Amino acid sequence: MLLMQRTEMLRARWAQFTGWARSRPFIGGLLTVLGGVEIFFSGQLDIGKIHVQLGIEGFQATVIPIALLLLGLLAMLMPVHRIFYGVIALVLAVYSLVGVNLGGFLLGMLLSSVGGILIVSWAPKPVPAADDAAPSAVSDETSREALPLVRGR
Repeated sequence: MLLMQRTEMLRARWAQFTGWARSRPFIGGLLTVLGGVEIFFSGQLDIGKIHVQLGIEGFQATVIPIALLLLGLLAMLMPVHRIFYGVIALVLAVYSLVGVNLGGFLLGMLLSSVGGILIVSWAPKPVPAADDAAPSAVSDETSREALPLVRGR
């Protein structure tokens, strides 16, 4: 009995989460966050005595990934501003190619770029208005009579 209650509660929570995720650019934000995390760890890479890091004293290797992480989270939490967040994430992802170890060895740049594109291109589903839901009371014959007759040449 307890197991059935937990599975029902889990299904209800999953349905609630999927409803929430569908109402915002969730996949794009998630990809941007993952790209930022990958770029961050590629900037902190240590190979023996070689420290792989490009940029102004490692400042870019810290700021760019944190900014990408925040932009991905903000796009998921505030979808109204998704175009602004997506464009900035896309610009930072492309700039990370130059600023941070080839954009996290290309993988972080690609993840963040695709995420930024998905954030910008996401649009909420239109809510049907009350007028659109009601069928038209005008018949086809009435509407044909109202239109002017156009003759071909």
